[in-house]
Amino acid sequence: MNRKPIDASKPQTMLMEVFGMNRPFALSIVLFSAAAITLAIFWCFHSAPPNVVTITSGPQGSIFEINAEKYAKILKRNGVNLRILPSEGSLENLKRLSDPSVRVDVGFVQGGEIRGVATDNLISLGSLYNEPLLVFYRGVKPLDLLSQFEGKRVAVGPVGSGTQNLALTLLAANGIKPGDATRLLELDSDDAAKAMLDGKIDAAFMMGDSASSNVLRELLHASNIHLFNFTQADAYTRHITYLNKLALPKGSIDFGKGLPPEDVSLLGPTVELIGRANLHPALSDILLEAAHEVHSGPGAFRRQGEFPSPQAHDIRLSNDAIRYYKSGKSFFYRYLPFFMASLVDRIVVVFVPLVLVLVPGLKFVISAYRWRINMIINKWYRALLIIEEDVLTGMTSEHREQLITRLDDIEKLVNKMKVPASFAGQFYELRGHIGFVRNQMMK
Repeated sequence: MNRKPIDASKPQTMLMEVFGMNRPFALSIVLFSAAAITLAIFWCFHSAPPNVVTITSGPQGSIFEINAEKYAKILKRNGVNLRILPSEGSLENLKRLSDPSVRVDVGFVQGGEIRGVATDNLISLGSLYNEPLLVFYRGVKPLDLLSQFEGKRVAVGPVGSGTQNLALTLLAANGIKPGDATRLLELDSDDAAKAMLDGKIDAAFMMGDSASSNVLRELLHASNIHLFNFTQADAYTRHITYLNKLALPKGSIDFGKGLPPEDVSLLGPTVELIGRANLHPALSDILLEAAHEVHSGPGAFRRQGEFPSPQAHDIRLSNDAIRYYKSGKSFFYRYLPFFMASLVDRIVVVFVPLVLVLVPGLKFVISAYRWRINMIINKWYRALLIIEEDVLTGMTSEHREQLITRLDDIEKLVNKMKVPASFAGQFYELRGHIGFVRNQMMK
């Protein structure tokens, strides 16, 4: 057997000696295993969660921006920086998230904003809170139909805001559309409140997140300014499915003066935390943890523990969010710092399956290789048995020459075989048995 000197320091040499493989096969296994482990290590580090997240929030001073700042403090405790990008409101947030050229990860979006915006690559992390729509109007007598605003001056919120989108939807349901006799003014909450107090407009739509408590008190205290009571709230929620019926109890704004003077029915969508579909699962968990800390307490329009909730409307709830709402944070994130837990989690996700697949796979390949070598050796033994049977049954001189020629051919082919060292015993036994059969023929 023509064999090269073996360097026992090489990994493939150990495989050759222990598992009985030839050099090319052992080298192939070493290279394949090294490539698999290298790819696993690369993926493990490449898939680490980023330490900077960008959120598109809302106008300066809005509840969207205030909540984003609260999130930033919570994420900072876990070593993640939250970059806050101000916006005009929900609609701009949604457009930014759906535009791959804009570098944002998550944003606050009011329900009902998706019309005309591609949302295939977006996911929802759930609803954060109810956002009431407050409609104030001037008059001596209470109004109970939005259609009664026809022909009046109505502030519907600035362009791109969730206020304007919802206001136009509700007015359209009552037959009031832009371009009609009704003047629709694009004013924000502060300007609309000032215009209402100055008598320059007749009605104003405001979202609860954009109207400060001081503005609300000032409007409720003003004479001849009323908060619109949605007596048809149940019908609206059935017609516009992303809206919820909300109750503002008597005295909830000012107990001492009993404001509002009676229970008021309001309408409002929920605000959802929307992200891109490629949002890292670890970031999803930490954002939901921040949402729970910020929004789980009681409020004017929510009960203790009601939010955040797995309630989503037009954008699908992510699988990571579904898992979080069912079982909370994963095991490692409960007991380890964020980035340490992320590293351990990735190691478990990558290397445990790798070991479970690679080790049995290599054992199977090695067993198949050894089975193949044994089959080759057994093939020559079968040929020897056939020749020996012919010898024992008697043979003519011509037949003996044919058997000798066949035996010589077998010996030449066997001598050319390259087998691992672990098969040396079987190899030399085979060569010895070829000599034994040859001796039988010569007797």
